[in-house]
Amino acid sequence: MDSLYQGYPIGYLIAWRNPNVKLKDGTTAEGKKILIDGQQRVTALTAAILGDYVINKDYKKVKIKIAFNPLEKKIEVLNTAIERDSSWLPDISEIFSCNIGMLELVDEYCSKNRDVNRNFIFDRIEHLKKITGKQIGLIELDSDLDIEAVTEIFIRINSKGVGLSQADFAMSKIAANESYGGSTLRKFIDYFCHLAVAPEFYFHITEVDKEFYHHRLLPKNVMVKKRKRRPIRP
Repeated sequence: MDSLYQGYPIGYLIAWRNPNVKLKDGTTAEGKKILIDGQQRVTALTAAILGDYVINKDYKKVKIKIAFNPLEKKIEVLNTAIERDSSWLPDISEIFSCNIGMLELVDEYCSKNRDVNRNFIFDRIEHLKKITGKQIGLIELDSDLDIEAVTEIFIRINSKGVGLSQADFAMSKIAANESYGGSTLRKFIDYFCHLAVAPEFYFHITEVDKEFYHHRLLPKNVMVKKRKRRPIRP
């Protein structure tokens, strides 16, 4: 977010349009672009601008609030110190949501910071809102490439990246395997891992994914949900 605000590049997103590839939900990718590289950046932007919840490493839904200081042109993740400082706007997603008018927002800010110039703050916030108009580079891979070639491209790009990247793409390869019901198997693995950490996620399956709820694989996942945590002995 700070790079976009400052006008710095944030790298390219890489997508692949292939109508024959199965997606995570079991549908095909016809007419859709599959994001090959840039998931973390897209997730960060979505969380910051739209205020969407994200799933952390413990499979918990959390909301990451990004704060903005118009006086110093700083963008930071919200913390307790920032929350207590009136010179910061605590959640920029509220600015982009248009739930509050710009004049009302500026007036409220100036009432808490009486020595600031109203027009100055207005201009700084307007500059922040222009982030949504910034262009992000997109590289689209040829649709004729097969999954093996795309995998090789992905691994080369992320050879110096975080360790989980190749694991994520391995899961995508599982989903693409129609011979063994890859999309269902991928979902089973996702749900198994999620339930092992957050058993309450079971109710999401029963309410949102009713098709999988009646699938023969679900009882194995329910075993995880019902498993009692045992204390770890030294």
